[in-house]
Amino acid sequence: MKNPVNPFKRALTQKEPQIGLWLGLANAYTTEICAGAGFDWLLIDGEHAPNDLNTILAQLQVIAGYPASHAIARVPVGHGHVGTALIKQYLDLGVQTILVPMVDTAEQARAVVQATRYPPQGIRGMAGARASRWGRILDYGHQANAQICVLVQAETQTALDNLDAIAAVEGVDGVFIGPADLSASMGFIGEQDHPQMRAAMEDAFRRILRAGKAPGILMADQALAQRYIDLGGLFVAVGLDSNLLARHSSALAARFKTGV
Repeated sequence: MKNPVNPFKRALTQKEPQIGLWLGLANAYTTEICAGAGFDWLLIDGEHAPNDLNTILAQLQVIAGYPASHAIARVPVGHGHVGTALIKQYLDLGVQTILVPMVDTAEQARAVVQATRYPPQGIRGMAGARASRWGRILDYGHQANAQICVLVQAETQTALDNLDAIAAVEGVDGVFIGPADLSASMGFIGEQDHPQMRAAMEDAFRRILRAGKAPGILMADQALAQRYIDLGGLFVAVGLDSNLLARHSSALAARFKTGV
């Protein structure tokens, strides 16, 4: 048995834009509905959704049945002993692409990369579990490092100040601009299209591309999402499962009920 090639990482390397959807409902049933929609990638959220290792595993198993969509998982934290342990557990579940929030410095980015690599390149514990198909991928330990894709989130003013250094870290494949937290950090909570926000994020995209890395973002507004794709975004999420359910259920109720 061979270690599967990471199609998402390969697409980023080839500068092929990948369109994704955020999964926050923490449910394998709804994840399967989304997996059949045709998105290039689906983000299982472990930071702001009630996911644990078991619910993440169930969703990975579901998405695996839809090979056109690549599963990405976001850890709740990526720094310190807790972050290193969580990254190890996510990778052992078989996650090949990991998104790490609140990376403010190059030192933090390097620590994240180290946590995703087996020695001597990193400090990931030698176990493999589901990732190695329980030992059936005989040379998993030799192949795994090359297939792990590391995406870090720049979502504070501090991160933007350090963006060039973060993007230059070897092993960082992409930098995700977190518009919600960035808007709070810059003093424009919820104003993701504020002129200063827009200027900062567009400049961040240019800097990430200049470093040879992939820029990404989540934008539920279709016009804004398209703008960041046009700016060179290589992994852009264009919606959230919870937002889709909330918006369309409210619209349906409003169509038939007055006062809704």
